Amino acid sequence: MADKPLMPIATAVWLIDNTSLSFDQIAEFCGLHVLQVKGIADGDVATGVRGIDPITTHQLDRKEIENGQLDPEYKMKLSRPKTIVAERTRKGPRYTPVSKRQNRPDAIAWMVRNHPEISDAQIAKLLGTTKTTIQSVRDRTHWNSANLQPQDPVGLGLCTQIDLDGVVRKAAARRAKFEPADEGPTLKPATETVMPDEDPDQEREIDLDKVFANLSNSNEADGRKE
Repeated sequence: MADKPLMPIATAVWLIDNTSLSFDQIAEFCGLHVLQVKGIADGDVATGVRGIDPITTHQLDRKEIENGQLDPEYKMKLSRPKTIVAERTRKGPRYTPVSKRQNRPDAIAWMVRNHPEISDAQIAKLLGTTKTTIQSVRDRTHWNSANLQPQDPVGLGLCTQIDLDGVVRKAAARRAKFEPADEGPTLKPATETVMPDEDPDQEREIDLDKVFANLSNSNEADGRKE
């Protein structure tokens, strides 16, 4: 079953000692293998484990137990809480298990190389590290810099893909807000394209006599050709 009690073995111990439910029913409800339940009943498994009453912990209704004892095929259902408390938003640096802390410098190197737009504060919060460690990785003064291998923090189990994508989006939005987009090349001002002795606001004067003289010379040349 998808849902199971918080302490399944201790719950199974109590159900074995206090009910006439079958091993299959107990295994189904607790999310255990039926052989584990048999081992608990025989004293070969969970020796010394104290049973926990699922009724007093509001994980199982007494009516469910009664239905299960009357019908060996009945599958008991875990009680749902009457009120659901929203999960508290995590504040501060992320906690990193001890077994994975040695991988953080590799994850920092990956973040610095692939997402330069993300600030040190964001990296520190995402990976549960410090700004001092991030800076040492950036300027290659980290004690293990020679052996660092940039690796995706998601693959290392230091954060989820959803968390990483969220940080990248926030960093990109912040960068777009404070850095205006490049609008491309524009036309140069007239002072840069006009010769120094030319006035772009004044039309050049046309010498009409010179123009007619050129036309007359052209016509006479055409007549001699004929």
